[in-house]
This record gives sequence, C-alpha cells and structure tokens, in this order.
Amino acid sequence: MNFAFSEEQEELRKVVRDFLDNKSDEATVRELMDTTEGYDPAVWTQMGEQMGLQGLVIPEEYGGSGYSFVELIVVLEEMGRRLLCAPYFSTVVLAGQTLLHSGDEDAKKAHLPGIASGETIATVAYTEPNGRWDESAVTMEATADGSSYKLNGEKLYVLDGHTADLIITAARTSAGVSLFAVAGDADGLTRTALSTMDQTRKQARLEYSDVSGTLIGTDGGGWDVLSMVLDLAAVALAAEQVGGGQEVLESAVQYAKDRVQFGRPIGSFQAIKHKCADMLLEVESAKSAAYYAGWCAAELNDELPSVASLAKAYCSEAYFHAAAENIQIHGGIGFTWEHPAHLYFKRAKSSELLFGDPTYHRELLAQRIGI
Repeated sequence: MNFAFSEEQEELRKVVRDFLDNKSDEATVRELMDTTEGYDPAVWTQMGEQMGLQGLVIPEEYGGSGYSFVELIVVLEEMGRRLLCAPYFSTVVLAGQTLLHSGDEDAKKAHLPGIASGETIATVAYTEPNGRWDESAVTMEATADGSSYKLNGEKLYVLDGHTADLIITAARTSAGVSLFAVAGDADGLTRTALSTMDQTRKQARLEYSDVSGTLIGTDGGGWDVLSMVLDLAAVALAAEQVGGGQEVLESAVQYAKDRVQFGRPIGSFQAIKHKCADMLLEVESAKSAAYYAGWCAAELNDELPSVASLAKAYCSEAYFHAAAENIQIHGGIGFTWEHPAHLYFKRAKSSELLFGDPTYHRELLAQRIGI
C-alpha cells in the first residue's frame, strides 16, 4: 500500500507553505499573539476567499472543495510549522467536522457555507471545569423551551470561544449528551478570554445563563458524534505537531552547523550529534503515525479510534521532546524571549495536553484494542 502524497497534494503543500511564510512569519506571530482576538481578519478572509482553505474538506454542495482528510493533514502540518495564529483548527476541524458528522441536514445547510467561505468563525464548547475529556465530562444542563433549548453552566478552554460566531455546545438533556448551536452574541452568554501559556492559540471561558440553543442532530446522540470528532481532532493535532517538530528539528540542525566553539561547529561534537539523531528519529516516526492516522480519518475505517490515540500520544511526546532539545542545542540564546524556540516549546506543551495527554490516550488505546 502506497502512503506517499500525490503530486497534487505536494503542490498544495508548496502553495500553503509559501502563503504562510509570507503571512505567518515570526514577527507576525509575535504581533498577533499579543492581541485579544489572536488573528488577522484580512488574512483569514484571504484564506477563505482566495485560498479556499476553510472549505477544503467541506463537500461542494455546502460551498466547499470536497477534498479528503489527507489534504487537511497536509495543510495543518504546514500551519503547525509556522505557528499560524488563526481560528482555523476550531472552525474547520472541530466545528466543521461536528456538523459534517451530525447527520443534521438543516444544520449543515445553515452553517457549513459560512464556514467554507470564511465568513463564519466557529468552535466546539465541550470541556468543563472538571478538566476531563470523556463523556462524563459533560455536565452542563439543557432544558427544552418550546422549539429550542435553554443552556446553563460553564465551559472552559474553548478554542477561540471569545471570537466565534457559532459555538457548538455539548450539554445534557434527559436523553443524554446532545449538541446545540449557540450564537456567539446570544443573550445570557458571557465570554472571557483566558490567559494561556501558549499565546498563539487563544482559549476562552464561556458562562451560560439561560442561553438559547438549537439542537443539532438527535437528542441524546451527541456523544456518538463528539467521540468521532475528538478522534479526528486528535489526528489533526498530530499533523500540526509533526509540522512543528520538523521546524524545530531543522532549526536545531542548522544552528549546530553554524555555531562554532573551540574552533569547530558544535554539530561535530558527539553529544550534539546524538541529540539531533534522536530528534530526527522521533520526528520521522511521528510523521508515519500522523500520516497513517490521516489516511484512516479519510477512510473513516475501523482503525481510526485506536490509531488516533496512538498518533496523538506519540506525536505529542515527539514534538515536546524536539522543542525542548532545540532549546538545549541553542544553549543560552535558546532561553531568551527574542528567540522563537520558546514559542514552539509552549505550543508543544499546550498541544500535548489538548484533547488528553499521552497517558490518557495510551489508556484509551489499551481499552480500544481490548488490553
């Protein structure tokens, strides 16, 4: 079986890389991460209207391009490489995939065209103060109120929750976990941007007080959708981590060639050689895991749940180790605010914890394969 990318996919990678090199360089990332919104609306519009990135995996009938998850993996890897500051992951991966797999035709028609065009920023509000990622984590209550529902409770760590136009919220009805479409400016919704370690990916606290929500899919069928979306999100995040890992690997190797100490490049010293070799091995292995998981996600086959957890656990540790070793190889300058190494280190740490840390996913993997 051949898992190599096609010529078209490699061309997509080149186009996205050139775009991000221009629009998401280090200076731009530093500028945007200091803002409350955390993204550039002009670039976001350009991504949607000219590049078609937001609609990449949305079917043509809803205004998208109809590509597979493999193409999304390519794009996310490049975004991870450049630490793109934009609500792409929350909108396209979380909200977009939730709508696509909800089985709710009305919700798809109502929201997917806006996402595909870049007009709608969307996210999924799932985690709560308990900090868990399983079904029991959802304790927010939703009560029927005529044709809609009233939501009460609190959501934490919501990616781009303070800027989203559409917030797909997980809450419990008498039938179980259900999903609801909530407008970003809904009455009774209080949105607070959180201070986070990784400033390149914005998060928010959302407080609901009798907030009106429209049911997406079936009442009580939300967890079936969410569990699949969380697997897809784990795969997507693994691809991002691979991109970041490759970038810090290249940065470390280049510095090892350039930095001269005792009359020779530090890359000629055995200790540095070993560090770079270990980083290369881990990053290449992470690529294999992420790419295979991306293929499983595109096929939506039976392997997806186990492979998603495997990829998330391995890529998280590989990226974090590579980001940490990059700082070590750079020495004193690697610890400074002026050097970009800490930006990747913080992204690696936050990504490691997002959707469950490696320990959680190894436990999940063990359960899924029956160990």
